[in-house]
Amino acid sequence: MNEALPPSQVSAQRPAGLRPLDDALAEMLVAVNPLADIQSLPLAEADGAVLAQDLIAGLDVPGFDNSQMDGYAVRSGEALAGRVLPVAMRIPAGQFCGPLPLGAAARIFTGAALPQGADAVLMQEDCTALDGERVQINANAKPGQWIRRRAEDIACGRAVLKAGALLGPAQIGLAASIGYATLPVREPLRVALLSTGDELVTPGSIAPAQLQPGAIFNSNRYFLAALLRRWGAQVIDLGLVADTRKATLAAMQQAANAAHLILTTGGVSVGEEDHVKPAVQALGELNLWQISMKPGKPFAFGHVRKSAGSAHFVGLPGNPVSSFVTALLLVRPLVRALRGLPQEALTYIEATASQDGPKADKRREFLRARLEAGPNGKLGLRFFPNQNSSVLTSMDWADVLVDNPSQTQIAAGDAVRCLRISQLMA
Repeated sequence: MNEALPPSQVSAQRPAGLRPLDDALAEMLVAVNPLADIQSLPLAEADGAVLAQDLIAGLDVPGFDNSQMDGYAVRSGEALAGRVLPVAMRIPAGQFCGPLPLGAAARIFTGAALPQGADAVLMQEDCTALDGERVQINANAKPGQWIRRRAEDIACGRAVLKAGALLGPAQIGLAASIGYATLPVREPLRVALLSTGDELVTPGSIAPAQLQPGAIFNSNRYFLAALLRRWGAQVIDLGLVADTRKATLAAMQQAANAAHLILTTGGVSVGEEDHVKPAVQALGELNLWQISMKPGKPFAFGHVRKSAGSAHFVGLPGNPVSSFVTALLLVRPLVRALRGLPQEALTYIEATASQDGPKADKRREFLRARLEAGPNGKLGLRFFPNQNSSVLTSMDWADVLVDNPSQTQIAAGDAVRCLRISQLMA
């Protein structure tokens, strides 16, 4: 299922030429295929990778009936409360013993193979060891109790994990349990990240007090790199690109040669110093430009040619909130598609506005807000006071994005739909 956002009652008065968000996302996802190359990774290095082929079990797990508890293996018909049975054998984990003699018990430990003839295990708490050779039964045994049956977890021949599975601790443990030392995984997605704008300054390169008028520290580069790594991509940080056509063309070609996806911030608007859009058009093709959403209108998608094929291109707006929001709503599903992961349906939360919202816009809006206790046990919601796309503090303060249809004024008491930012970042 594509991670397309549900229809949002988009107004017929949408600005001309702007692509609806849902349509833009669908177009992007149709244009990409999962990375095809497969590599083999040791189990210890596979966390976060995407499985490229089904994992088939070559054995049963467990491979034999075994005890779930430390205790005594018995025949249930012989192990009645009050009886004393001789202890005929001792079975630690990893050892097999012969059949259980009639009228006898076997001292057994968790994970140890059940002896032939035994059909129940009594916990040691339900028994009293009289000496090293006898045990008193204090509770009636029931057939099958405290026994893990062969193939109870995994049957031989079963596809334990399917291609496309995101590998985490549980999946790696499953693979180990059926004997895999290495796993076939999709090659890691490489994303070349670059920023444009002569006004941008790298944090740490100069003291804040020495920052020249008109200059700003580059925040987009750092939160985007963090998001991409969270989403399982390898980031190739190409740093800042000078605001010239020549520098932009060179950086874009370098990025295409190094990565599967190029991600830029800034330079995709219509100003004379915005060189990214013409650079993409010169080196490849721009398939999508400008989306009917706020924040995030100057969003671009296309590809840049290289010696073998092409790299996908995404141009994000330069304003930090616009860049952040478009990354959450558009880049995240694109990254999942390239990695071969299934798209996730986003979970909407309904809350009641505790105050009037900002003035309605012609575009579909994603307003930064915070959930709070509302009336009658319902969720309330408060808007960040400044919804300007340059105010990055709103992304730190907010825990949800309110998905507000175009031309819709929110009033206190209205029901609104919102998305948890934590889900979008996961």
